[in-house]
Amino acid sequence: RSGYITIGYRGSYTIGREAQADAKFRRVARITVCGKTALAKEVFGETLNESRDPDRPPERYTARYYLKFNFLEQAFDRLSEAGFRMAACSSTGTCAFAPEQGGPADDKIWTSYTEYVFCRD
Repeated sequence: RSGYITIGYRGSYTIGREAQADAKFRRVARITVCGKTALAKEVFGETLNESRDPDRPPERYTARYYLKFNFLEQAFDRLSEAGFRMAACSSTGTCAFAPEQGGPADDKIWTSYTEYVFCRD
């Protein structure tokens, strides 16, 4: 069966004055899944958390699923094994200073949102 699945995640990290020397990365909190319900279930099986959209018909699209694991590589491996290939990706980021959070006045907190679009012909 052909179709598209989009994988998304939010990330954040702090960079101080020395930039690369002291970057502190946070783990990926949640990997979201967007696509037809039947394709998402085929690829991710029991690792697909459907609690936010539990009664979605198989032929309908949803953007409310997420994975029960937090490793992008694991999601990419499952997609590859199911015959999907990456078709596109997109990322956006914002920056804010973080002195109110107990860090030095020069620290900046960066947040990003990244999506990867996979397709199968």
